[in-house]
Amino acid sequence: MTALVAAVTALALTLVTAGAAQATEYRYWSFWQQDKGGAWVYATQGPSVARPDDGDVEGFRFAVSADSRSAVRPRGAADFDTICADTPARGGSKRIAVVVDFGTPGDATGGETPPKTRTACARVGSDATTADALSAVAKPLRYNSSALLCAISGYPKNGCGEPVSGKESKGEDSGGKDSGGKDSGGEDSGGEASAGERGSGTADGSGDGGGPSVGLLAGVGAIVALGAAAVWQARRRRG
Repeated sequence: MTALVAAVTALALTLVTAGAAQATEYRYWSFWQQDKGGAWVYATQGPSVARPDDGDVEGFRFAVSADSRSAVRPRGAADFDTICADTPARGGSKRIAVVVDFGTPGDATGGETPPKTRTACARVGSDATTADALSAVAKPLRYNSSALLCAISGYPKNGCGEPVSGKESKGEDSGGKDSGGKDSGGEDSGGEASAGERGSGTADGSGDGGGPSVGLLAGVGAIVALGAAAVWQARRRRG
């Protein structure tokens, strides 16, 4: 009986380990939106679908991450009134503050040097999407055949959402605090973002964080339940 329980436990641990090993990191542009409190939130829609309002702040960050919960936010101060101070309101259009963080050297593709973070105020039509606003201030943009955003202002020159090894994602960065003292998504000197700097939203319903998936845990639970049932049946026969 003890051997059966041990076997079930070993199988469960094997599944958990296998699930953790399947976590893959990708090098890509993540899309963020600023909430009313000035905090970055991982966007739930793609930039070609999202339609921001006048006064909104939209951000993009190039980095390596496995999912939305491990993604790092754009760095630096991002205040609409500051970014769009020289762009007055005008009827029939809207103003969108755009922040583009090109990331760290450790996240760069093929040894490229990332440009400095840029901010710009895009004046676009009242029905424009975030992609329209980005195109207005950060050309050239590059997309792949699946309409995935691959490059902003020509960066990076190559690649598009490709998986990377753990060694490739270790870079150096400097911490970031905006002028109001709020955390703005900066990373520590080792290039690893702290828990407070990583996103917690879900993009397209696919982000499940860095832990085991719900499906994996359910499978482990089913195996443990089957093992318990086998133990109960054996005891019942002996009785």
